[in-house]
Amino acid sequence: MLQLQNYINGQLVAPVAGTYLPTIEPATGQVYAEIPDSSPADVARAVTAAEAALPTWRMLPAEERGRLLVRIAELLERDLELLAQAESLDNGKPVSLARTVDIPRAASNFAFFGTAAQHFASETHFQEGVALNYTVRHPLGVVGCISPWNLPLYLFTWKIAPALAAGCCVVAKPSELTPYTAFLLSNLCIEAGLPAGVLNIVHGTGPSAGQAIVEHPAIKAISFTGGTATGAHIARTAAPLFKKLSLELGGKNPNIIFADCNLAEAVRTSLRSSFSNQGQICLCGSRIFIERPVYEVFKTEFLQGVAGLTIGDPQEEGTQQGAVVSEAHLRKVLGYIELAHQEGGTLLAGGQRIELKGRCAGGYFLQPTVFEGLRPDCRVNQEEIFGPVVTLTPFDTEEEVLAWANSTEYGLAATVWTSNLTRAHRVAHALHSGIVWINTWMHRDLRTPFGGMKNSGVGREGGLEALRFFTEPQSITLKL
Repeated sequence: MLQLQNYINGQLVAPVAGTYLPTIEPATGQVYAEIPDSSPADVARAVTAAEAALPTWRMLPAEERGRLLVRIAELLERDLELLAQAESLDNGKPVSLARTVDIPRAASNFAFFGTAAQHFASETHFQEGVALNYTVRHPLGVVGCISPWNLPLYLFTWKIAPALAAGCCVVAKPSELTPYTAFLLSNLCIEAGLPAGVLNIVHGTGPSAGQAIVEHPAIKAISFTGGTATGAHIARTAAPLFKKLSLELGGKNPNIIFADCNLAEAVRTSLRSSFSNQGQICLCGSRIFIERPVYEVFKTEFLQGVAGLTIGDPQEEGTQQGAVVSEAHLRKVLGYIELAHQEGGTLLAGGQRIELKGRCAGGYFLQPTVFEGLRPDCRVNQEEIFGPVVTLTPFDTEEEVLAWANSTEYGLAATVWTSNLTRAHRVAHALHSGIVWINTWMHRDLRTPFGGMKNSGVGREGGLEALRFFTEPQSITLKL
């Protein structure tokens, strides 16, 4: 039985109250570790450590801060296999996915922002013969970073790295469902020589540790990724305290297939964008709209691909579909599958829990599920399911599919498949989505802004947008 600890003031420490929570391996349904059940007292200790470290850290040259972040990136790359195994154990995702996506991207986050801070330029405006105006960007101070369970280390570092690069000190909370790689990151930060108190990792639940981070008066900003309802709660709490907010929330993303696309590539990529990480990625395209002339062909080839997906122990190399993250989440997704039947959908594939044998007999496995015949405005097509469930819908005109694509309360991401360049630009500009991929999916350039429209969030992450979020601009005017 592993016992994880908080990382506060450069040390691994037990929670103040001495109480712990069980952590369950999704593939087996068995407890494999326990984590601190941290309270506001633990958060207060972390904030005190961060405040003490802040004056020195914020004055450290960007090059020196960056060198430490790059060192952490190198250690993440060195321990890639250990971290990938831990992520698979903790989350239920295939170890092959963690090895090729989650851990490499976590390392890239530290490497990118470790160097980006050195290129973060301020603005100067010269008024001829009158004045020189220039802008200085100061670190906000102590900030809170709260990350979700679906891409645990990947999204944890996506927040922490730019905050540290900007000169902030951080109090961070990983999801209580997937704490293991955050704990391992604590060890790597110690090994890298990160100064005590610069990064503090507090484990625990949202209502206890998370709420304490959001409420603490010394924490100047909150960067949160998670559900829209939780984001709304955080906003209600933080807004009266005038905290800066970055909220990356839910998605119900359209995947639009025009008849003139490379159909084989569209099918192949749509399988990934539907079912990667068991559909537990906020960027997954859960609503697939196919232009009618190629609807039947796409459906046939897509269902053949679904039938070929290997579901099994996520620790085994050949597994393509692992377990969903928890029993509660499994019940939620199964509830939406039942709702799809009630709303008149026709089940084309999946729809059932899978009972494996051996080590994974008690795991939370679900068949990749495909429905057709559902109205675009039904609940299954409007609400975020966050699981391996997609719908297929034929469309006849561009105007029709744009209306359906934009009909939800979300506006995070969209995918468009077409060989017509003019149409690609036209449709992309008409979509109410913060991110649009054309003839690809989940292609990321860390320099670009990341975030959604409507109820998918507030603010942007990534590149200079992240460094701007974690800094406060100051305008200075010198009369000539």
